[in-house]
Amino acid sequence: MCQHCLVVRSLGRRLKGLLGRRALSQDEGLLLEPASTVHTWFMRFPIDVVFLDGDRRVLHVVESLGPWRLASRRGTKSVLQLPAGAIARSDLQVGDVLRTA
Repeated sequence: MCQHCLVVRSLGRRLKGLLGRRALSQDEGLLLEPASTVHTWFMRFPIDVVFLDGDRRVLHVVESLGPWRLASRRGTKSVLQLPAGAIARSDLQVGDVLRTA
């Protein structure tokens, strides 16, 4: 699902997130740790968002979150941002556990 996933832990980099980017390629993603909320203010493209607990278990997914939106989920420890459509292509479900390769 995310072959080139950048893990971002610094506050400054988490705040910047995907701002300034024109798009994410199909195999790209951004994992924000720690994080429980994401926004798409000033972004130019929609993203899929996966909210994860401390064991990287999927708590909630938001498909195609458009620009100028906000999303959060209680209990989230990290958030994975993916290109729009990635969740549908991967058949990711709430309760799945994401693993690193």
